[in-house]
Amino acid sequence: MTMDREMDAPRVGMVAGEASGDLLASLLLTGLRQRWPGVHAHGIGGPKMAAQGFDAWWPSDKLSVFGYVDALLHLRELLQLRTALGDRLIAERPEVFIGIDAPDFNFGLETRLRTAGLKTVHFVCPSIWAWRGERVKKLAAAADHVLCLFPFEPALLAQHGVSASFVGHPLADAIPLDVPQAAARQRLNLPASAEVVALLPGSRRSEIRHIAPGMLQAAALLAKQRPALRFVLPVAPGLRPLIEPLLALHAPDVAVQVLDGQSHDALAACDVTLIASGTATLEAALFKRPMVITYRLHWLNWLYMRRRAYQPWFGLPNVLSREFVVPELMQDAATPTALAQAALAWLDDAPRRERLHQRFTELHHTLRQNTAHKACDALAQVLGR
Repeated sequence: MTMDREMDAPRVGMVAGEASGDLLASLLLTGLRQRWPGVHAHGIGGPKMAAQGFDAWWPSDKLSVFGYVDALLHLRELLQLRTALGDRLIAERPEVFIGIDAPDFNFGLETRLRTAGLKTVHFVCPSIWAWRGERVKKLAAAADHVLCLFPFEPALLAQHGVSASFVGHPLADAIPLDVPQAAARQRLNLPASAEVVALLPGSRRSEIRHIAPGMLQAAALLAKQRPALRFVLPVAPGLRPLIEPLLALHAPDVAVQVLDGQSHDALAACDVTLIASGTATLEAALFKRPMVITYRLHWLNWLYMRRRAYQPWFGLPNVLSREFVVPELMQDAATPTALAQAALAWLDDAPRRERLHQRFTELHHTLRQNTAHKACDALAQVLGR
């Protein structure tokens, strides 16, 4: 029986960019291997995918750019990579291709593969409900089916003729409902009674350049006001050489514990986090952590995004709650002083933290859907299995 299942296992093409995509894809691969133990997946991926047996033809950090300025600087390289990958996938003809987020790269690739007769699935509905709603037309051309993380998305896509399933968020399955703070602090050698601030400036090089300086300056201000505070800063693979000079420049006298990865340990261990807008804010919400969401980027990118935003929220916890349950300090508002004051406001207000904990627990239950199983069910339907 096991041999039959392995022989019947599909070959899957995949592309995931950045740390968040690598994590999502690795969790999906776990489900695929449970359903089809002999599944073979290849394409572009990161270390977490590789740990699940993924065959990375190119590493995911090739796609770690953000915004139009960064993309233009790397456009030729990205287009050449997409062409080479498409050629290889069309030659090898996997049973299905799954694009994990990265819409600006994956939509064009998926459209080409679909035209060539391959089944295509896009995992993570692009945030057409937040900005760039015109992307739904590209999505309709690119994907046979969309796996949606949030419950309101399939109905929205159906209005545009796009087949989709709500599969929940795999992070809601992976992150425990009860936060193991004591165990995380023990792993990080942090005192059980200390007040801990996690600094998460992002996993892209451009985010480190634009966000980390202000975040580190805020840490320096916090340390001045509360010398007993402890700081942890998880760093994505390959980015430590960018962080260390910034630490020396902006927070030379602050005891910041730099971690290689371990973002989940940092979030579990902390009392509050200063965090870049993105998937990490949802992780922080699932860890029931008070946070101050921030973002800075090249001013041209900011003008472009700000003009096209459809709603007042940027951070996922606020988007899903439909209100500002946590503060957002974006672009010019993201001063070190404002970041530090917002963090202190959380540390000084226990009832507010408890209300947020209850709100985030409800959100966790909503998103906890056994995503790997539901996603595999949807993929089996796409494949006609």
